[in-house]
Amino acid sequence: MQITANGIQIECEVYGPDDGVPLVLVRGLGSQLVHWPREFVQGFADLGYRTVIFDNRDVGLSQRCPADGVTGVAEDILAEVRKGALPSPAYSLDDMALDTLGVMDAFGMAKAHVFGISMGGAITQVLVGKHADRLLSTTIVMTAARLISPGLIERVLVYPETREEAQESWIEGHASWGSHGYPMSETEIREQAALAWDRGSDANGVNRQALATMSYGDRREMLTTINHPCFVLHGAIDTLIPPEMGEEIAALIPNSELKIIEGMGHVITPLLSPMIVEMVHDFINMRGLSA
Repeated sequence: MQITANGIQIECEVYGPDDGVPLVLVRGLGSQLVHWPREFVQGFADLGYRTVIFDNRDVGLSQRCPADGVTGVAEDILAEVRKGALPSPAYSLDDMALDTLGVMDAFGMAKAHVFGISMGGAITQVLVGKHADRLLSTTIVMTAARLISPGLIERVLVYPETREEAQESWIEGHASWGSHGYPMSETEIREQAALAWDRGSDANGVNRQALATMSYGDRREMLTTINHPCFVLHGAIDTLIPPEMGEEIAALIPNSELKIIEGMGHVITPLLSPMIVEMVHDFINMRGLSA
C-alpha cells in the first residue's frame, strides 16, 4: 500500500494483529521490502507484533527523490571521489529517519520498536540519537557508526542492469558477503533478485542513498549520549562491514547488548530468520518492553 510519509510516497506492507506491539523494520542500501524473508516478517507477526515493512525512498515502489545539481550516476560520483571529494547528497539520513517516523505516523504508532540493517542500521542510530521519544527499543544490525573507508563507496555504487544482470549481481553479492552458515539456494537468490528488479530497478536512486549514507559523518559521539534500550547484532563473517564495527557501536552505547552471530554475513536469510526473531523477542521481553 502507498502512504504519505514526510511529504513523499512510501510503499508499505503490514503484518500481524492490529493491536499488536508496534515494530518497524528498516532495510539497507538499495534493497526493498521483498528482501525481508517471509519467515522473518511472519515470525514477528506470529509473536504478536504489528510489523511494518517498507521500501525506503528511491527504491522499489517508493517515490524517487532526485535533487537539482546532484548526480546519482556512478561514473560521475567516482570521478569526484577520485579527485578527493564526495558529491553533495540529494538528502540525508536525517530525512530518511523522518521517513521512518512518517511511516509510524501513517499506521498510528506513537512509539515502536525499530529494527534496522546496514544503511537501515545507520538510520536507526539517527532515530535513537535524535528521536528516542518515539522508540520503544532499537535493534542495530550489520552497520557502523562512521565511514569505515572512503573506498567503500566503490564497492556499493551500482550501475543500470538488465533483469538477468541483476540476478547475477545478487548471486555474486551473496558469494562475497553472504551468510554462508545459513545460505540461500541459487534459485532463491535469483527469484528474489528478479522480484526486486520487477518492482523497480533504479541505479541512480540507490546511488543517492549511498551518498546520503557516506556523507552523514561520524555518529560515535552521539551514541555515547544514548539512554535507551539498544540491541546490537552483527555477523561474524560480514566482509562488507566487519564485526568490529558492531562491537564499536555496542561499546559506545551505554547499557546496550551485543551479539555476534557465527556464520552470518551481511544478509538475513530465511535460515537465519527464526534465530534473530527469537533473539530480538527475548531482548524486548528481558527489558520489559513488550507491552
